[in-house]
Amino acid sequence: MSVTVEERGKPNTQDYRVFFKNSEGKYISPFHDIPIYANEAQNIFHAVVEVPRWTNAKMEIATKDALNPLKQDVKKGNLRYVANVFPHRGYIWNYGAIPQTWEDPNHKDSDTGCCGDNDPIDICDIGNKVCSRGEVIKVKVLGTLALIDEGETDWKVIVINAEDPEAGDFNDIDDVRRIKPGYLEATVDWFKTYKVPDGKPENQFGFNGEFKDRDFAIKTVKSTHEFWKALVSKATSTGELNCEGL
Repeated sequence: MSVTVEERGKPNTQDYRVFFKNSEGKYISPFHDIPIYANEAQNIFHAVVEVPRWTNAKMEIATKDALNPLKQDVKKGNLRYVANVFPHRGYIWNYGAIPQTWEDPNHKDSDTGCCGDNDPIDICDIGNKVCSRGEVIKVKVLGTLALIDEGETDWKVIVINAEDPEAGDFNDIDDVRRIKPGYLEATVDWFKTYKVPDGKPENQFGFNGEFKDRDFAIKTVKSTHEFWKALVSKATSTGELNCEGL
């Protein structure tokens, strides 16, 4: 799918937005209008890069705004940045979300015992390329980590860009452990401590911080796609979420 982005306002301000357009130049929602699948038969998914690797500004899909542009998160009136928690610098992967997914805050996950966080499901792209903000990539799912963030289930799906030169070598979570030693441990450490500099306690995890494999992760992604279908069909409450587009 051909997608371009249009930036409005200045980066690092509360007015900054990144809007998305399709090949016809029509504005679209990265939450609702970009298909979840790049290749359904091969379980290749689309992902929207919100935060490029090594950067700190906490950009995210504005799920409550018309057209759901990217904008920087604001807490207590201030723009939000993640701290450099030694030895990490910013986000240690390209961080983003899979479109047409939703972690339902009304659904208690049977594995974690916690409800969803009301956002699209998150991805951590471990590929070699440092992506650009708003870039839409095709990804292979390798596994997932069950983060419990302030009492909510917040799945972190480990993926690799399907166009990465090494993508063929990665087919499951154990391949990450073998080819990129230390990366999974660093990922757990990052999510455990990234809010500590803000005065918050360490985050907790389901499954004692163990990564679940590719099949489990794909099942989880597909379940959040079903929650999204219920959301946009109004079968479940949309709350303040904006479901324009479609």
